[in-house]
Formats: sequence, structure tokens, C-alpha cells
Amino acid sequence: MEVSGIANKEKDLYINEQIRAKEVMVIGPNGEQLGIKDIKDALTLANYAGFDLVLISPNAKPQVCKIMDYNKYKYESKKKQKENMKKQRESNLEVKEYRLSVTIDKHDFDTRVRNSSKYLEKGHKIKVSIRFKGREMAHPELGKEVLLRFAKEVEEIAIIDQQPKMEGRFMTMMLIPNKEK
Repeated sequence: MEVSGIANKEKDLYINEQIRAKEVMVIGPNGEQLGIKDIKDALTLANYAGFDLVLISPNAKPQVCKIMDYNKYKYESKKKQKENMKKQRESNLEVKEYRLSVTIDKHDFDTRVRNSSKYLEKGHKIKVSIRFKGREMAHPELGKEVLLRFAKEVEEIAIIDQQPKMEGRFMTMMLIPNKEK
């Protein structure tokens, strides 16, 4: 362990001999205040308890240190951080896009329905789009029929979040997983 005045990378907490203050307010392992102590006395108390002396509040006068198991503290903080990342990932569900065409074949259509169903069951959103080419632009109602037929195929597990709408040469529709299932 490095004993310089530079804090370790873990949230810049100083521990044991890294603390440079002469006097510190000491908090015991159970949260009780032990009062203002000389740094040597505080280190002795921490060693006697079998824990580390960790600088919690470096800006306070006097600086506040807590007697705790530093490795356990690091482990629990990493565990909380992973849990928060997991929750964040769940809230930022992905949107998978499936492209169809006005003249899509039955087998291709069924394959896209089957793949999107698997994705919807995982809880992700689906964006279904149709790109109109050439003279297909004259008949957007055909594209809308294909999109609504797609929605009808997956209506057991999904509901329409955004009705089909035209955006330039594309017509898009959003589907979200059905919460009731």
C-alpha cells in the first residue's frame, strides 16, 4: 500500500497512515462518537479494534474519521454501484428496429414477427418501419396495412405505442411489451 499524501482511487478516501491531520474527530465502528483524538491515538484505537481508520470528511474542522473495515466498505460500495448500473440498464431498454417492405413475402414477414416476439418477451421496444421506393410512395395505405398486420400478429405480447405515421419515405410504428402478460 502506498503511504504518500495522494489518496487511493476509491473515491479519494484516505486510510490509516495516509491521513495527515494532527487531530481528528473519531467515530467508532458502531457509529458512536469517540471525540477529538490525536491521530496516533486514533490509529491505535483502530488497530485495537482490528479495523482501519478512514477519513470520511476531510473538509470539516476537525477532520472526521471513522473506524471501519475498509475492504468491506469498498466491497459494499462496488456492489451498490453494480446494482445501480443494473437498474439503469433496465430503465434504458433498447429499441430494436425491424424493416419491412410493402411487397414483403409471407415467409419473410413470419420470420420478422417471430424474431420480434422473442425481443418483446425480453421487455424491449420494437420499431417497425417500411421504406417506400419509387411508385410505392403513391400508395402509403398499403404500407400501413402491412404495419397493422404486423401489430395484429404480435398483439398477444405487444401493444401499439405509436400508430403508423409517415416520415419522408419511411412509415414507422412503435410497439411496446404488453404489461398484463
